[in-house]
Amino acid sequence: MNNASNDGGAAGSGEDLPAEAGRKKAERSRRRAEESREVRDNDREALESIRQEQERLRETAETARIASEEARQSAEAARSAGEEARRAAEDARVAAHAAREAVVDAVRATAEAMHASLEQMKVVEDLRRTLREIRGANKLDPN
Repeated sequence: MNNASNDGGAAGSGEDLPAEAGRKKAERSRRRAEESREVRDNDREALESIRQEQERLRETAETARIASEEARQSAEAARSAGEEARRAAEDARVAAHAAREAVVDAVRATAEAMHASLEQMKVVEDLRRTLREIRGANKLDPN
């Protein structure tokens, strides 16, 4: 406190009290302002951390969406392949059935051909027998 510049000691000290109170008030205001700046800085840092976390979460969600889409496409491809395999198996079953029917028809045709051959052989045998009988009858007849 500067008492030498004041006129009279008692008057000067009375003026020092309001000045000191003003300085204290100004110091409190300055501290509050500094604290407010620190709070704002902390809030800004917290908001930046939140923004960065949101960005990481957005990137993770995008990665998950891409993976999900790839999995969906793989599942669709597998389903299509399964459907094609099912159709191929059905086609193979139909072809196998047709082949069995063809074998049955071939066996039937072979049996009919063998039966016809047997009938022809019987006719040939009958003709031979008849020819032998005729030859035998001619040998007995001198004319």
